[in-house]
Amino acid sequence: MSIEIRDVTKRYGAWTAVRDVSLRVNDGELLALLGPSGSGKTTLLRLIAGLETPDTGGIFFHDEDVSRTDVRRRGVGFVFQHYALFRHLDTFENVAFGLRVRPRATRPAKVEIDGRVRELLRLVQLEGFAHHYPNQLSGGQRQRVALARALAVEPRILLLDEPFGALDARVRVELRRWLRRLHDEIGLTSVFVTHDQEEALELSDRVVVMNEGRIEQSGSPDELFHSPRTEFVMSFLGTVNRFDGRSEGGKAHFSGLELDWPSEAQGGDVRLFVRPHELVIRRAPGPAPAWSGNVSRVQSVGPYVRVEVTTASDTLRVELSPTEFAALQLITGELVYVAPRAIRLVDGNQQFHTRTL
Repeated sequence: MSIEIRDVTKRYGAWTAVRDVSLRVNDGELLALLGPSGSGKTTLLRLIAGLETPDTGGIFFHDEDVSRTDVRRRGVGFVFQHYALFRHLDTFENVAFGLRVRPRATRPAKVEIDGRVRELLRLVQLEGFAHHYPNQLSGGQRQRVALARALAVEPRILLLDEPFGALDARVRVELRRWLRRLHDEIGLTSVFVTHDQEEALELSDRVVVMNEGRIEQSGSPDELFHSPRTEFVMSFLGTVNRFDGRSEGGKAHFSGLELDWPSEAQGGDVRLFVRPHELVIRRAPGPAPAWSGNVSRVQSVGPYVRVEVTTASDTLRVELSPTEFAALQLITGELVYVAPRAIRLVDGNQQFHTRTL
C-alpha cells in the first residue's frame, strides 16, 4: 500500500506545524521521519493516521483520497512511544482487543481470533508470555506487545511514533534490529518517527529529514549522510566541524586554513564543513592544507578514538581508528597538524560543493 501526501499544510492557531509538504511512501517501504522536536514529523504521522485533518492538501492511500476518512476506516496500525497497553488485560487479550471490539458483522470467530493472536505472539517472540500482564513485562516486551496489537487488525499501513524512545540504549539497539527483520518478513508499508539519527540511518530504507514543518531532504541513509544538500542536514546528521570564512580571488580562508575556491562557486562569506572521521592527524606539515594545533583531549569511544585539537581560534574534533591512534601515540599538549581528506563548502548562494583533497 503506497502513501502519497500532496501539498499538505496543518496549522494550530498561528503556528504552522506542517508547511506545504509533498511526499510519497512506496509500497512495502520502511520510511523514517527524522528531525528535532517541533519539526512537524509527529504531526505528519498523525495526519497519515487520520488523528489530524489537513487544512490544505490531500493524503492518498494507493490513489484513494483518505484526507477526510475516519481513522477507524483507514486500515492503519499505530504504535505509540509509551505502549498504551491495557493494564487490566494480559498479553493475549491486549493483542486480541482490536479484533474483539469490531462490529459483529466484521468480527472474526473466536477460534480465528485465538489463532491470529497465537501467530502474532510467535512472530514477536512472546509465545511464553501470553498470560503475563503489562507490569510483569520488560519495556522491550511491552513494545513488542504493542506492535503485535497493531498488526492484529491486519492494517494496510503501520505507523510508529518514537517506538523505542522510552527504552534504554541496549534494548533500543536490539529492538530496532528485530523490527527491521520483522519488516522484511511481513513487507508492510511502514512509517516511523524518530529524533535519533542513528536509529533512522540503521533501520530505514529511506529517511526524510524535517525542519520547521518542511522537508529538508529525502534519500537513502547513505545519500543523506554522505551527500547532504543543506546546512541543516549536514549539521543534524552526525558530528561535524564547521568554519566560517571568506572567499576572494580564487582562495578561501577558514581559521588559518587556505583552500583553492571552486571556479563554479559563488564567493563572499562562505562556510566549510568536515566530519571528524574525514580528518587526518600528522606530526609534521605536509603538502596538503592543514590546521596546526595542540592535542587537548583524547577519549576512547568504543570503535574509535576521539581526539580534540585546539588551534588558535577553534577546537577540531577528530575520530581515529584504534590502529591509527596506536601508530601515532599522541600525547596531550603536543603540536600536530590536522588535514581534511574531504570537505563540503557552502558558497554565497547557499550551494553545496563537495571536494576530496
